[in-house]
Amino acid sequence: QVQLVESGGGLVQAGGSLRLSCAASGSIRSINDMGWYRQAPGKQRELVAVIGRGGGTVYADSVKGRFTISRDNAKNTMYLQMNSLKPEDTAVYYCNANIIVLPDYRAKGYWGQGTQVTVSS
Repeated sequence: QVQLVESGGGLVQAGGSLRLSCAASGSIRSINDMGWYRQAPGKQRELVAVIGRGGGTVYADSVKGRFTISRDNAKNTMYLQMNSLKPEDTAVYYCNANIIVLPDYRAKGYWGQGTQVTVSS
């Protein structure tokens, strides 16, 4: 089986920075697109940023210019650098990845457990 393990969440004051990591492990043939989602209490889960295997990125308008998504394919790891954090960024952040698992050739979506990011005023 495949696991996604997240780290880097925590409590930070407005204007501060955090760096989230998501490491995939298991019998992986390849990882296609990966993304970060977030969900605040009482709200729908929303896309924060997505990155393709070749490095192409898409960001939610609310985080453009502040967040940077990246990945290290050799490590099967994705990152989210979050700068100039605002209280509105407070949420549980989830890692998502479309992974082809050996011995198959069809990708399936996987989710991490989520990591709490809290931005205080």
